Amino acid sequence: MPTKASLIGRAVAFSTRHPFLVLLTAIGFTVAALVYTAQHFAMTADTAELISTKLKWRQRELAFEAAFPQLNNLTMVVIDGTTPELADDAAKRLAAALEQQPKSFRTVQRPDGGPFFDQNGLLLLPRDQVAATTQGLVHAKPFLATLAADPSLRGVLNALSTLLQGVKYGQASLHDIEPVAAALGQTFDKVLAGQPAFFSWRTLITGVPASPRETRHVILVQPVMDYTALEPGMAASEAIRSTAQSLGLDAAHGIIVHLTGPVPLADEEFGTLAQDAHLIMGAMVAALLGILWLAVRSVRVVLAIVLTTAIGLVITAAVGLLATGRFNLISVAFIPLFVGLGVDFSIQFSVRSLAERLVQPSREAALVAAGGGIGRALALSAAAIGFGFFAFLPTTYIGVAELGTIAGLGMIVAFVLSIVLLPALLVLLRFPAARRTEVGFTVLAPIDIFVHRRRAGVLALSALAAVVAAGLLPMVRFDFNPLDLKSPKSESMMTLQALSSDPDWTPNAINVLAPSLPKSVALARLLDGLPEVSRTVTLESFIPSQQEEKLALIHNAASQVGPALEPGTLAAPPSDEELKQVLASTAVALREAAANGKDSASLSALHLADALERLEKATPETRARAAAVVTVPLRIVLDQMRAMLKASPVTVQSLPPTLVADWITKDGRSRIQVLPQSGQEDNAALRRFAKAIQNIAPDATGSPIATSASGDSVVDAFLQAGAYSIVAIILLLAIVLRRPRDVVLTLLPVLLSGLLTFATCAAFDLPLNFTNIIALPLLFGVGVVFNIYFVMAWRSGETAMLKSSLMRAVIFSAMTTATAFGALWLSTHPGTASMGRLLMISLGWEMLVTLLFRPALLALPPSSARWF
Repeated sequence: MPTKASLIGRAVAFSTRHPFLVLLTAIGFTVAALVYTAQHFAMTADTAELISTKLKWRQRELAFEAAFPQLNNLTMVVIDGTTPELADDAAKRLAAALEQQPKSFRTVQRPDGGPFFDQNGLLLLPRDQVAATTQGLVHAKPFLATLAADPSLRGVLNALSTLLQGVKYGQASLHDIEPVAAALGQTFDKVLAGQPAFFSWRTLITGVPASPRETRHVILVQPVMDYTALEPGMAASEAIRSTAQSLGLDAAHGIIVHLTGPVPLADEEFGTLAQDAHLIMGAMVAALLGILWLAVRSVRVVLAIVLTTAIGLVITAAVGLLATGRFNLISVAFIPLFVGLGVDFSIQFSVRSLAERLVQPSREAALVAAGGGIGRALALSAAAIGFGFFAFLPTTYIGVAELGTIAGLGMIVAFVLSIVLLPALLVLLRFPAARRTEVGFTVLAPIDIFVHRRRAGVLALSALAAVVAAGLLPMVRFDFNPLDLKSPKSESMMTLQALSSDPDWTPNAINVLAPSLPKSVALARLLDGLPEVSRTVTLESFIPSQQEEKLALIHNAASQVGPALEPGTLAAPPSDEELKQVLASTAVALREAAANGKDSASLSALHLADALERLEKATPETRARAAAVVTVPLRIVLDQMRAMLKASPVTVQSLPPTLVADWITKDGRSRIQVLPQSGQEDNAALRRFAKAIQNIAPDATGSPIATSASGDSVVDAFLQAGAYSIVAIILLLAIVLRRPRDVVLTLLPVLLSGLLTFATCAAFDLPLNFTNIIALPLLFGVGVVFNIYFVMAWRSGETAMLKSSLMRAVIFSAMTTATAFGALWLSTHPGTASMGRLLMISLGWEMLVTLLFRPALLALPPSSARWF
């Protein structure tokens, strides 16, 4: 097609004759692009927008989100307390404080707490546990009466002294007070030693260690999102942390507050990416500049290439915004894609210009000759890569479709600048003449000779490698779990992993909508029978069973203990001197009760007496700290007891409206939450869990369903785009090359390097995922580009490929791409690192194919070659 070549040659000639005009025009476009980008920049970090809403599973997901909007975009505030009292109090105070910040939070919910659960939570426990709790309260009535009237350390010690009086007169045993004596003794030892000390009255009364369900509470917060920011929920997360800090909710006070959930997980992923950005960017730039210099051995030429690339990047960003209206989390990858592929055009043109400079009388003539010689190959390469990117437009993977749009337009920009701006810059910078030894790769000449002599063997070995690689393809797996791509060291991921083993808060629950509450109860029973299901939850789950029996137990305890918990007046707080006196008197009473006993109860009493005597001699600050450790949880538990003894019958009508709204839609549909069996969190188990639920409830939604379905959608999108791009590129090559043989010769090396790449992933169990699969368009583009260069040169009569200037350009272009993307391997972010790893593996095979298989294919001149 001489017309196209002459057009490119004339474009280069124009640039060399009017370099200042071209540069000023380029600067004008660059300034306009910067202004447009600044005025129209838009960025969405909403991962939900990456996949088309036309898919059925996405429509079901959106329908559920519309039915329960308060459950979308949540931040889970996980509160772990050293004691149940501290955890309860922290959740209550933090939720109340967050509710006062409507500018930062749309909704704040305590799904496991609040007035309803404070009053009726005991009813939700098994009857035996209710009986044990109420019996314990009745048994502790005398002790509780004293504590309620004087909820101070003085009151605690007076209550203990009363019990000791009972021991003295034979009305009680020292063993009866052993638990409280042992607990107080251990706590005061820590206070005196200056160590963190925490005391639990609830654990003391029940006599059993607190379970994670008692010491862990979760607040569900729906933050106000800023999707123009890279971390849309970061401002709200910081507000939660600062509020918790202002309330003293920290490890020093027995509380640990962690954030997880969809919002922090997404935000921290971007933060993880950003923390390595300087390292990765520094490595990329250093490697890029170094390899460019090795390729052209001229600072001036390197400067021209860098300026061309930078200007192209700015213009592409503006064109991309104009075409798509915004960037998304995937489309921003156009930056490394443009650099990796756009630099290739500049390297090819520059190296060819250096070679032409050896035989042409002037710089301008060398540039025009380079444009005429390689321009057609550059145009075909840009068109082929563009088709590869544009092939994503019809797919349902919107994130990559927008990336394809921007990157495809970027290839047009890169090509135009490489034949217009780059020649002008090379003229203005007066690029030097190359030395003959710098143009080709004479060191590779022995390989050329070897490939020519052993051509049949190389081709046979390549065919065998292709067959073996094809056999390994079924072993290539796709990791559909996006959590595997996040940094396991981030706060949100560590917290999520802790919740994964918690049956109450697993993130792998599935939601099903039934037409009504009665039908949801029936469907829940059916789902409960599945071996993959641990339990189901509906609104009916909050209606206690055996209410009459449990309420009778609670009302009986209330009639006996209730008056003791509601004293008419409270004693005034004790002075330090009063506290010292009661410490001394209680120590004496303990020693008298223990006498010279050697049993555990006596030893505990003596231990506590010793601790009280040391407290009496300590500083007032130490005594105040000891008092706070005991009395703060005392006041909390006394309030909880008062509320608990006021339990009343629970019906659907008496449930809190906010609770009902989480389970019943406005039109009466009922939500069923289905929880998986504990310990079944791997990908295969989650797929089985999701499939089992969908077999009964096809419209179910939830994380296990969405992650597997999105993985399938992404794979389908890439297969679809791959088919489109292959067909389009074959047609393009057929139109331009006009010979089926040449089309096959162009595509065979791409096929081989692709097979070898996938086989390596299979052999070393390196799965494809949502992140590294984005590298496939780049890998395909690089392979097609290199092959086009070689086939076009071969058609011109070149058969000694390895020692040519083209091989020099290809080698350094591949090295530039490899180092630019290989630097991603340095990232601590698993997804980014996997992308860098896949790119390096693929480019490694591409280089081997370039050095052996491709030269063997093209070893015979076109006149004597049939197919190979």
